[in-house]
Amino acid sequence: MPDIRTYFFSAALIAGIALTSCSSDKNKGSNTVTINQNPTNAISDRLAQAGLDKSPMDMAYFPTEYPKLKMANSNLEAPIARAIFSRPQKGGRRIFGEVVKYGSTWRMGANEASELEFFRDVNIKGKTVPKGRYVIYAIPYENEWTIILNNDLYTWGLKIDSTKDAYKFTIPIAKTNFPFEVFTMEFAPAEDKNNMQLIMEWDSIRAILPIKY
Repeated sequence: MPDIRTYFFSAALIAGIALTSCSSDKNKGSNTVTINQNPTNAISDRLAQAGLDKSPMDMAYFPTEYPKLKMANSNLEAPIARAIFSRPQKGGRRIFGEVVKYGSTWRMGANEASELEFFRDVNIKGKTVPKGRYVIYAIPYENEWTIILNNDLYTWGLKIDSTKDAYKFTIPIAKTNFPFEVFTMEFAPAEDKNNMQLIMEWDSIRAILPIKY
């Protein structure tokens, strides 16, 4: 009579082989790997992005795309101008007259003070502005803006020292056909030779600073 322990061992071995075979057949031909979705992953992603700047910094040159042009020609002369600014978002708000109060100073961006750098002397509305780096900010009104160049560099945008204002220019504004979600500053050539424009747009407002070089 066979040993009962041998009988149970054989039965268990056969069952194990059968189970392995079924599992192999079920997954045969499949290269898909299933990852257990952890509900805390989404929370971790949100926490990781919580520290990201919602108003990222940007840079504009004249001539436009100057860094790419210089890559193609290392002997290219210096650019005319460069603007460094942050890009806050509209986010469903009415910007001018509400978020940015009429008659109050505005840093023209967010976070650090926006900067405008000239690589040669320029002329703005009849005033000679020497080459150099300036803080640029504005005082918006309903029908015009006052644009101010300031010598208090490397500062936070809400802490501009107006005693260091160097130049002030009054420019008209225009309504745009559609609102701009993100604040932007960009340069564009003007119709007259050796003239360019610094264009500032946000919400439904466009302001243009004429610059002669």
